[in-house]
Amino acid sequence: MASQQTSDHKYVYDFTEGNKDLKDLLGGKGANLAEMTNLGLPVPPGFTISTEACKAYLSTGAQPDGLAEEIGAHLSALEDAMGKRLGEPADPLLVSVRSGAKFSMPGMMETVLNVGLNDASVEGLAAQAGGNDRFAWDSYRRLIQMFGKTVCDVPGEEFEHALERAKQAKGTTDDLDLDADDLRALVDAYKTIFTKHTGREFPQAPREQLELAINAVFGSWNADRAVLYRRQERIPTDLGTAVNVVAMVFGNLGGDSGTGVAFTRDPASGAQGIYGDYLANAQGEDVVAGIRNTVPLQQLEELNKPAYDELVAIMARLEEHYRDLCDIEFTIERGKLWMLQTRVGKRTAAAAFVIAAQLVDEGLIDLDEALHRVNGAQLAQLMFPRFKLGPDLTPLAQGIGASPGAAVGKVVFEGKRAVELADAGEDVILVRRETNPDDLPGMIASQGILTSRGGKTSHAAVVARGMGKTCVCGADALDVDVRERRFTVHGQTIREGDVVSIDGTTGRIYLGEVPVWPSEVVRYFEGSVGPDESEDALVAAVHRIMTHADGQRRLRVRTNADTGPDAARARRFGAEGIGLCRTEHMFLGDRRELVERLILARSDDERKAALADLLPLQRADFVEIFREMDGLPVTVRLIDPPLHEFLPSLEELAVHVAVAQERGEPAAKDEAMLDAVRRMHEQNPMLGLRGVRLGLVIPGLFAMQVRAIVEAAVECARDGGDPQPEIMVPLVGAVQELETVRTEAEKIIAEVTRDQAVEVLIGTMIEVPRAALTSGQIAEAAEFFSFGTNDLTQMAWGFSRDDVEGAFFWRYLELGIFGISPFESIDRDGVGRLVRIAAEEGRAARPGLKLGVCGEHGGDPDSVHFFHEVGLDYVSCSPFRVPVARLEAGRAVIETTGSDSR
Repeated sequence: MASQQTSDHKYVYDFTEGNKDLKDLLGGKGANLAEMTNLGLPVPPGFTISTEACKAYLSTGAQPDGLAEEIGAHLSALEDAMGKRLGEPADPLLVSVRSGAKFSMPGMMETVLNVGLNDASVEGLAAQAGGNDRFAWDSYRRLIQMFGKTVCDVPGEEFEHALERAKQAKGTTDDLDLDADDLRALVDAYKTIFTKHTGREFPQAPREQLELAINAVFGSWNADRAVLYRRQERIPTDLGTAVNVVAMVFGNLGGDSGTGVAFTRDPASGAQGIYGDYLANAQGEDVVAGIRNTVPLQQLEELNKPAYDELVAIMARLEEHYRDLCDIEFTIERGKLWMLQTRVGKRTAAAAFVIAAQLVDEGLIDLDEALHRVNGAQLAQLMFPRFKLGPDLTPLAQGIGASPGAAVGKVVFEGKRAVELADAGEDVILVRRETNPDDLPGMIASQGILTSRGGKTSHAAVVARGMGKTCVCGADALDVDVRERRFTVHGQTIREGDVVSIDGTTGRIYLGEVPVWPSEVVRYFEGSVGPDESEDALVAAVHRIMTHADGQRRLRVRTNADTGPDAARARRFGAEGIGLCRTEHMFLGDRRELVERLILARSDDERKAALADLLPLQRADFVEIFREMDGLPVTVRLIDPPLHEFLPSLEELAVHVAVAQERGEPAAKDEAMLDAVRRMHEQNPMLGLRGVRLGLVIPGLFAMQVRAIVEAAVECARDGGDPQPEIMVPLVGAVQELETVRTEAEKIIAEVTRDQAVEVLIGTMIEVPRAALTSGQIAEAAEFFSFGTNDLTQMAWGFSRDDVEGAFFWRYLELGIFGISPFESIDRDGVGRLVRIAAEEGRAARPGLKLGVCGEHGGDPDSVHFFHEVGLDYVSCSPFRVPVARLEAGRAVIETTGSDSR
C-alpha cells in the first residue's frame, strides 16, 4: 500500500539505464548488473529499485507514492522482453528479488528466488522445463522456504527440519536424491509450517509475492545482523539498499545446469589463476550457503567446455574493465551461461597487497592507486603471528584455507556461546556445519571460524575475509553435532571447551594449542629479512607499497616508547623519533620505594635527598633512549599521573593497619603511609593533583626531571651523539602554568649546557579543552604542541575512559550514538574541532610551532587522515602501529590530491 507522500523521484531503473559508478543510487549489485548489461555480457533482463525508494520506505513504513506504478511499468517491459507473464499458469515468468547495498554485505540482507510460483504455475513450469516435475517442485519449495523466512519471519530451522525428515524417510543425506513426489510432499509440509506461523495460506497472487518480497528486502537493511555487520565494517547507516528484480535463470534443471562463484585471482593469496566453486544442478544460494560441498571451478571445463571457455573470457574482460580482482556469480541453464553478478571482490589482507602490486606490473593501475587500494587495518593483520609447526605435528583434519591467519581457542558450537566465553576473556573457535548471517555476533567474538561444509565462497569464508578473521571451511571429515556440542573426526571426538588450532592459509586443523611465530612481514619490518631475500611475494609487495607511501607522505611518524628496547624496535619499524616518553613508567618496580620516600618526606632535606637518589636513575634511562634515537627527536613528558598511583591502595592499606593494630604488631611505617594516602586521596584523581599541578606543588620534582633529561643529552653529545630532547609539560590549562615551569627549566638548561651546547625545546601537551581554546596564548610560551587525545577525549566528553567502555559504550554503539568508540578513532566533530582550533590559533601566534599527536589515535588509520588534514607535523603511536601510521600517512596524501589512474 503506497503512502500519501508525493514525490517527483524516479525510483526504478532498467539495467540498460545504469552503470558501475551509480552505486549510491543503484547499490553495488544493481550498478554492476547495469555495467555488465551495457558491456553486452549475458545478463538476464531486469530492473533496480533505487536506494532512494528504500530510504523513503524506511522513513514511513510504506512504499513512496508512485513506486508501485513504476514497478508495474518495468515489470510489463520485462514480461515483454521475456515473452512471458509473471506467474502465468501455462508458461510463467519467475523473478528473483535481491538486495544490493552500495557496499557489499554478504548474506546480511535478504534474497527471495522463484517469485511468481504458485499452485497453478508450478505445473506450467514443469511443462516449460520439458516435463521436469522434480525441478518445478524443487523451485516451489525453495520459494516457500525463502519467502517464509525472509518475508514472514517463519523460523528457518522449521523448514530445515522438514527437509531433514524428508531425506531421512528416503534414506539419504543428499537433497538431489529426493524425487518429484518427495518434493511435492515437502511443499505441502512447508505450506503447513507457513500457515502455522503466519495464520494465513501461502500467497498465491504473484504480484502480492513480489510486493511483499520487495518490502522485506527494504526492511532487511535494519535487521539486527545487517546493523551489526555495518557497525563492524564501519558502513554508514543511512545508505539504504537497492532491490534488484531479475528474470530467473535456473541452475537446477539437471546435470547440464548449475551455478557457481568465481574469482579472477585467488582472494586468499592474490595468486593469479582461475578460482571458484561450481555446483551442478543447483541454485546460487546452495553455493554461498555451503549446504553442499562444491567442486573446484576448473572441473567445469570437463562438464561443459564451451560455457567454461566463455566464462574464462568474461572473467578476463571484467578484470581488465574494473582493473581489479572481480567476484562473479553465474548460472548455467541447460548449457547456456548467464552472469548474475560481479563486484570488486573481497580479499584477505595479504591478497590486497599482492594484487595491488601485480596490477601495477600489468599496467592497469599506478602506484598511487595501489596505495589507495590497501589500508592500515590490512597491514596490521599481516603483522599477526603464524603457527610454528614441528615435524611431528599431525593435522587432525584438512579443510579449505578460506581466510589466512593462525587462530587458537576453545571449541564452541553456537554464536551465543562464543560471545559469552569471549566476554569472559576466553579465546574461542566457532565450529559449525556452515554459518549463516545469524552467526555474525559469534563470528565477531571468535578468534577463528571452522566449518565442515562450504568453500572459499561460502558465507563463512566471505564474511571472515572481510573481517580479517582466520577461517577454515569445507572440512568434510568433521561430523559436527551442534545439539550435542561436539564433532567427531576419524573416530576421535572433540567436545565444547577442547582447544583446537586452525590455519587459515593451509586449511589444516590441529588438536591442542600450536605455538606461533612472527609473520614474515614483521620480520621484514624488523630487518630480519630483506624484500629480495624472502620467497614470499607478500613481502615484496609490502616493501614496494610502503616505499611509495613513505615517498608520498607529509606527516612524520614517531613512536610512544619509554625504554631503550622499545625505542630500538620502533626505529626498526620506521619510527622517526619518540613523540611520547612517559617518565612515570620509570618510577615503577624497584624505584617505587624512592617515590614513597619522596611522598612521605616530612622536611625539605628528606624530599631533596629522595630527589637526589632518583636523579641518576632517570638520567641513565634518558641516556639509553637518546642513544637508541640518536639524531631523532625525543619528546619526554614530565610526570603526569597523580602520585597516589605509586602508593598502595587506600582500602588494602587501611585493612592491613587495622589488623596490625588489633594484633598489637608494630606498624609505624604503614601508619605513616596510610596517613599520606588519606591526605592525597581524591574523589576524581584524573581531574586532580597531577601533571603540571604536581610539578608546581612539589618543589624540585620537575626540576629533577629536567636536569636528568638535559644531563643525559649533554653526556650523549659529548660522546659524539646527536640528542634532540624535547621537554613536554603535561595537563597545562593556562599559559601561566607553562610560563612558571619554563622559567625554572630554562635556568637548569642554561646551567647544564654551559660547556656542551645542546638544543632543548620546551612545549606542552594539549589535553585540557581550555588549553585548546586558549592555544594562542599558550603558544607564546611553547615551542611545540603535542595533542594528548586520550585525555582530551575524556575531558571533552566527560567520560572516565577507565570506567565507561565496559559500563555503557556497548549501548551507545547499539543505539548508533557512536559509530565507533571515540577512544579508538577520533571524534572529528567535537575533539577534532578542539585539535583544529588549537592548531590554527597556535600557529597564528607562533608560525613555526611544531604540532604532533601522542595519543593512541596517532596509530588509528582514520585518525591519521584527520591529522593530515589539520596540518599536524607528526603522529606518534606504539611501535607495532608505526608501519600502519606510515602507510596511512601516505594514503592521506593520495586521497587528498587524487590520482589520474582512478
